[in-house]
Amino acid sequence: MARSKQIALNAFNMNCIGHINHGLWTHPRDRSTEFNTLEYWTDLAKLLERGLFDSLFIADITGVYDVYQHNADLVLKEAVQIPVHDPLLIASAMASVTRHLGFGLTANLTEPPYVFARRLSTLDHLTGGRVGWNIVTGYLESAARAIGLAQQTEHDLRYDQADEYLEVLYKLWEGSWEEDAVLADRSQRIYADPEKVHKIHHKGVFYQAEGYHLTSPSPQRTPLLFQAGTSERGLRFAGQHAEGVFVGGQSPAIIRDQVRRLRQQTVAAGRRADAVRVFMGLTVVVAPTEAEARDKLAEYQQYASPEAGLAHFSNTTGIDFSRYGLDEPIRYQKTNAIESVVKSFTAGDAGWTRRKLLEQHALGGRYPLLVGSPVQIADALEHWIAETDLDGFNLTRTVTPESYADFIELVIPERQGRGCYKTAYPEGTLRHKLFGQGSHLPADHPGSCWRPLHPETADSGVRQPG
Repeated sequence: MARSKQIALNAFNMNCIGHINHGLWTHPRDRSTEFNTLEYWTDLAKLLERGLFDSLFIADITGVYDVYQHNADLVLKEAVQIPVHDPLLIASAMASVTRHLGFGLTANLTEPPYVFARRLSTLDHLTGGRVGWNIVTGYLESAARAIGLAQQTEHDLRYDQADEYLEVLYKLWEGSWEEDAVLADRSQRIYADPEKVHKIHHKGVFYQAEGYHLTSPSPQRTPLLFQAGTSERGLRFAGQHAEGVFVGGQSPAIIRDQVRRLRQQTVAAGRRADAVRVFMGLTVVVAPTEAEARDKLAEYQQYASPEAGLAHFSNTTGIDFSRYGLDEPIRYQKTNAIESVVKSFTAGDAGWTRRKLLEQHALGGRYPLLVGSPVQIADALEHWIAETDLDGFNLTRTVTPESYADFIELVIPERQGRGCYKTAYPEGTLRHKLFGQGSHLPADHPGSCWRPLHPETADSGVRQPG
């Protein structure tokens, strides 16, 4: 098999007990019930840096999964992403025990962009430029109700709002402070040059903002931007803004089509086709031999909860699967959840039933599962890359931190031996590590257009030509 390109690799996790593969918190070697301690996260960060992971990507939600059986009873019993803690608050602690590991932090558009801009800039300063933001527009009705909305905003309108949210952030991150605004001149008693710090003015459909960005330019200014939508509107949003995109699917053909359409949208937005790194969610069970890996999988499945996984999936789609008989076909229905997932699992020829969904969730989660020896896993990763044009993977956890440790001990050396995985981190920020083109947004990214080439432009909020 021909060598594939070097893969990028994120550890996929969440500041909770049960993330993607549910029920495994009951395994005697699993530590996920310690998620509310700093040691749990600092130990994990050090482990991932030893494995040269590009980042620890931390998911988040702001509601509860209450679509399945129309209540939250099962998800509370199985700790399906509840309790869930703030993902941003643990990043600085992990940064203090690492030098290179990046942090992809999920945050919904639930607080004013002016306030959120400071939180991300603060973390980018404290981590030395290792922060990414996973842009989430929300999809849970329970989250909408919890923050005072009568119902979740319509799917495409959420992306319209996100476009404007990003515009306000770009004005703050890119346009408020010029690069050489900070003088820190003790003798003249001038810390920042007032002529080079500009107030932004934004009056839009969804947001009004007037003021100076409260932090000086951080190493990346704008954190690395992640996004996960693969609906038509989500892909258009990703093509405009995203630098890392997460996709999901059970076959190379499905993933290949998603990657192709994403790169088309990136070019349509005036950016290079390779301006986005594309990652696929993946679960790996590996051991020195295939037989041992199969035994390990069987052991894990004794503790997994397929029904908890199905309850999670009910909220992903907005469909209460408990209402279906075991062999009744899953029918399409219009929801305000994740549109692309709903369509893929309810297409006329998809053939999904509740029984098949439970079988797919045998390990408590729906991502593709690779089981085997290090050579078999490395071969499978190369196959996915070669067949789909993916750039890397979001590696889910099963038994934590065992699943990450196994991958680092067994698969990473095999990939390195093939020349398909780095043997050391490059220096620089998270953006530079992934793209090798500097710390700031590239010139063809729409966010760069808000840089204050002229002070009066930043002050008025008028966009510079691209």
